[in-house]
Amino acid sequence: MTPSQSLRIVVIAPDPLDPDEDDDHAIEQAERSRLLRICLLENGYNIIAVLPTDTFLADRIAQLQPDMIVVDAESAARDALEHVVMATRDARRPIVMFTNDDDTSHVKDAVAAGVSAYIVAGLAPERIRPILDVAMARFQHEQELRRQLADAKSELHERKVIDRAKGLLMQRQGLSEQAAYEKLRKTAMDKGLRLAEVAQRILDVSDLLG
Repeated sequence: MTPSQSLRIVVIAPDPLDPDEDDDHAIEQAERSRLLRICLLENGYNIIAVLPTDTFLADRIAQLQPDMIVVDAESAARDALEHVVMATRDARRPIVMFTNDDDTSHVKDAVAAGVSAYIVAGLAPERIRPILDVAMARFQHEQELRRQLADAKSELHERKVIDRAKGLLMQRQGLSEQAAYEKLRKTAMDKGLRLAEVAQRILDVSDLLG
């Protein structure tokens, strides 16, 4: 199985996909959406659903758990983007937006909102795979940066908690800084806890007793 075949994609497309035969614009949008799906299938991608941008989008995405979201948008690119961003805010996924809208004012907002690739008039079949590959790589890189930032913030918070607990022991038990640290460390080892967990418990008890 190739990487593309294992990649589960949800396509967000204009609604309706079956337009009124008297609505030329809707027919054009539906045809464009059909061509996008054909391009994805021809490149071996697994389209698990085609969804409209409605109020049920978040629930459907949560149920389907796709690896990537491909958005087909035209003049309503901003509206489609807002729906998708809201639908993925609790579980981020790579988002690729294809549009024929040459109003590039949406690009900055799209990137800021988490869109991994914003492609204008990019439906050539030979472009699909590199576009999605780059979008996935960019998303994974950004997720790693987010994880590193979260880890750094957590580490800083834990250091502050440990320092506060040390200060409390120094004040109430007349210990030196090194002795207070050693007491925290020994307690953590005896109880099978992390140092920051022991420090937080000491602070919690101190707050409770006043």
